[in-house]
Amino acid sequence: MVPHLTTALSGPLLALEKRFLDAETTIEHWLRSQWLAHSPPFYCSVDLRNSGFKLAPVDTNLFPGGFNNLNPAFLPLCVQAAMVAVEKVCPEAKSLLIVPENHTRNQFYLANVAKLATILRHTGLNVRIGSLLPEVTAPTTLDLPDGETLTLEPLQRFGAAGPDGQGRRLGLAGFDPCAVLLNNDLSAGVPPLLANLHEQFILPPLHAGWHVRRKSQHFAAYRQVAREFAELLGLDPWLLNPDFEVCGAINFHDRTGEECLAANVDTLLYRIRAKYQEYGITDPPFVIVKADAGTYGMGIMTVRDASEVKSLNRRQRNKMAVGKEGLRVQEVIIQEGVPTCERVDDAVAEPVVYMIDRYVVGGFYRVNTERGIDENLNAPGMQFRPLAFETGCTLPDSAQAPDAPPNRFYAYGVVARLALLAAARELEQSAPSS
Repeated sequence: MVPHLTTALSGPLLALEKRFLDAETTIEHWLRSQWLAHSPPFYCSVDLRNSGFKLAPVDTNLFPGGFNNLNPAFLPLCVQAAMVAVEKVCPEAKSLLIVPENHTRNQFYLANVAKLATILRHTGLNVRIGSLLPEVTAPTTLDLPDGETLTLEPLQRFGAAGPDGQGRRLGLAGFDPCAVLLNNDLSAGVPPLLANLHEQFILPPLHAGWHVRRKSQHFAAYRQVAREFAELLGLDPWLLNPDFEVCGAINFHDRTGEECLAANVDTLLYRIRAKYQEYGITDPPFVIVKADAGTYGMGIMTVRDASEVKSLNRRQRNKMAVGKEGLRVQEVIIQEGVPTCERVDDAVAEPVVYMIDRYVVGGFYRVNTERGIDENLNAPGMQFRPLAFETGCTLPDSAQAPDAPPNRFYAYGVVARLALLAAARELEQSAPSS
């Protein structure tokens, strides 16, 4: 039931994986010490790229939307990790409210919400789903692809009024939850219903939303984590870290900021070429230009030369100008492109690792038959292989080769947890002072 995985079997990545295997005890002790100092987000997913010479995260999502794509065999891992995560914030919790995205027509996303609710119900919580959609004025039941159903209910505020005149608690009719779990990335900002809640835990915190969060802040935190980890193991941090630059004043419609973007592309490509020369890599380097805030694979392009960003046609500029919720892209991150050497069933693939609290709970491959090894795979034509990981990502086997599935997946789990640690530090640094 495991799709055939083809990946690079030689080169520096094998040496990196072997180093991880040899240093497993050191790695796990170091990560455990980090969690004593930094509290991980409630949940997280990390998109990884394995180039054969480099293994690095390229995106970290604090509102993961693919729990329905995990191997069903990993449900016990998910439940145990969720128990730990819930007990940290509310040890006596009896009820929890999930606030999802407004994607009522995306049945795959709704299946994710249903799976998330199932995981949390297995922890002993009464779980219900509250919708931000104004048209949801009464309990509304939606059919799911697997024959199951999902019921959305209208959110309401109640309790003692705060300074804004609203009650300080969020819930549903006859339902007063202990905590609120957001599966909505707040790209368009914090809705009034979610503002100024003072008596409930909001998970993740509101400042984890894309209205505040920036990818460049995350990868700055990750760069520091990678340096510390690489020093611990005697590695070059570049093997784990995608280099990046930022352009904070761009308007693709009126073509302002193009000089800034081109200069940053040129600078980053220069640094990548130097590392390629150091490691004897003959592949042509490239960078990925994408919105510094937001998700869903919008506002992303592959660039191989600085001149390309000055010669975009109208269609390309329109594509880059707008992100999720129709918001105008004004800030972009220019990220080192990490080609993927992995294929599943002859399709270009990249692993996605899921975590709840500090625990790896599974993963899958995002595959796209319509995209190349140097392109964004989170695009039309993508599919998921939910049973791609035949084992968990935390049980390496030293008796097997470094690229054997348990060991390759262990390497994935290590790098994903480094990104999780970076997210924890990032949220600490961006937390409101009051």
